[in-house]
Amino acid sequence: MFVRAYLRASTDEQDANRARTALHAFAEERGIRIAAYYVENESGARLDRPELFRLLADSHPGDVLLIEQVDRLSRLSEADWRGLKAELLARQVRVVALDLPTSWVMTAPTDEFTARMFDALNAMMLDMLAAIARKDYEDRRRRTAQGRQKAVAEGRYKGRPEDTKRNAGIAAMLKAGSSWSQIQDAIGCSRATVAKIAKRTSEVTA
Repeated sequence: MFVRAYLRASTDEQDANRARTALHAFAEERGIRIAAYYVENESGARLDRPELFRLLADSHPGDVLLIEQVDRLSRLSEADWRGLKAELLARQVRVVALDLPTSWVMTAPTDEFTARMFDALNAMMLDMLAAIARKDYEDRRRRTAQGRQKAVAEGRYKGRPEDTKRNAGIAAMLKAGSSWSQIQDAIGCSRATVAKIAKRTSEVTA
């Protein structure tokens, strides 16, 4: 059994590595070793997350996907969550979350009956926590949109200033033929940011 830790933050401004200490401490307390860390800055509402699927591709049956909270894995819509669950099931990867104590038993050897019982219990709990995470995501987006609309109506909203230096660097690397992954690693930006600059650049040159 290999334990693979997944760390995610939604934006470039957030630190995806923030949870590394907590995950390391959890593993040490249970006498297990984290084989690899997979870190990315992508929205949990997106199923298209390269590092998450690299983790799954690296995994073998019985391996553990370790996360700090269930919402680090999913703020997905119901349909996308079903798709991710199917992928986890097909690869026989067990999800262990620090905010889901019933999942902790997956890090220790156990008999077949206990393992099956906790598999069923955790599947139900994961569904519930994933649904809560999605609702929280939608509620926050709605409140943000309402606040923005009010600020616009009152003439107070000016939007986030663009990081022109960073975006110029992305554009230059795209022009030089660098891949999106290379740009993300070099600049430390999200894939969505690279996509936005790539689209803007193609529109200018079209």
